[in-house]
Amino acid sequence: MKNSNITGGLACFAAALAVSLAAGAADSSSSGGKVYRWTDDKGVVHYGDSVPTEYSQTERSVLNSQGVEVGHIEGGKNAQQLADQARAAGAAQQRAQHDQFLLATYLSTKDIEQLRDERIELMDAQIRSATIYIDSLTTRLAALQDRAGRFKPYSSEANARRMPDDLAEELVHTLNEARTQHLALEAKRNEIVETRAQFDSDIQRYRELTAKQPRN
Repeated sequence: MKNSNITGGLACFAAALAVSLAAGAADSSSSGGKVYRWTDDKGVVHYGDSVPTEYSQTERSVLNSQGVEVGHIEGGKNAQQLADQARAAGAAQQRAQHDQFLLATYLSTKDIEQLRDERIELMDAQIRSATIYIDSLTTRLAALQDRAGRFKPYSSEANARRMPDDLAEELVHTLNEARTQHLALEAKRNEIVETRAQFDSDIQRYRELTAKQPRN
């Protein structure tokens, strides 16, 4: 524990000495000189009256003769940082455009609620229609499976004939169609959930916008 305190004290002393030496060098060379603090690729902090060329694009602090930070210079951004900044700017622009759309399209939250209810009712109707169709496919599939049970390989009768090709094709087609319709039905139900969430978000955002800018 004692050695740790000594090591920490030496580190602080070394940093302070570096600032003092750098500041002294800057003051001796020019009364208006600046002292910079930057970090190299290995995480080591450096002080000096100038920054090496290889670190000219890194973030750095400007210190006065007492080692107090009086300024800060942002470093150049790498490709990932630039990409993140571009995405953030794009998202902000989309939010601003959507805010403008909300204010220009609706006169009150009742308008948004009405459109929400109309769209959900349309999707509910599509779900009802799809459900009826799936029920018919289920009935047809059961009838086809019953017929297929009379033929090989489903029949246990020794003299059972091979299933006709047209029956096999219709059975496979109906089975695939039923599977496709079930997936579509599930997707439509998820769409209703997402639509409700989007409209609820729009209603909340519209209230925030109109609270800031009351409309006549």
